[in-house]
Amino acid sequence: MNRTKIIGSILFYITSVLGSLYLIMTLYSLLCLLTGWNTVLYGGGMFLHINYPLTQTPLMNVDNNLSYQIFSFLLPLAFYTIFFLLSAQIFKLFTRRKLFTESHLLLLRRYYWLNLVVPIVSTAIGAVFVTIEGGIAILIALHFILGIFIFFLSEIFQQGLHLQDEQDLYI
Repeated sequence: MNRTKIIGSILFYITSVLGSLYLIMTLYSLLCLLTGWNTVLYGGGMFLHINYPLTQTPLMNVDNNLSYQIFSFLLPLAFYTIFFLLSAQIFKLFTRRKLFTESHLLLLRRYYWLNLVVPIVSTAIGAVFVTIEGGIAILIALHFILGIFIFFLSEIFQQGLHLQDEQDLYI
């Protein structure tokens, strides 16, 4: 179990950093797109550079189209922000002394619903407004498989919580 705690701690920090970076990028992009600050049009006004803060160096290139900006840019950024921040919490729970708790079970349930439902629903909604790239199906399938595995893990945690509660009552 000591190895699990070490690996869980390392992965917690990695995914926390990734989630924080995605959050910063999402909020910065949203600020720039809403205000027009630190953005430059190019390609005859069809495209938009979001520059690094306080520079003229492009950080991200975006179509100058509201539907694209919402469904193909901001929505995926927001999804992966939530994904990595929740992943960090999943890895953190494996560093705890007591694994089988109601809050850990709730966290696992949120995580599997996030992976099972959100990619499919957001892609379906986005498909109404923008063209969906072919590679997105692979990402949806990967998140779906991850969601299934986490569902199984949550069922194991639920059984563990039940056995732990029985043991506590018995003692």
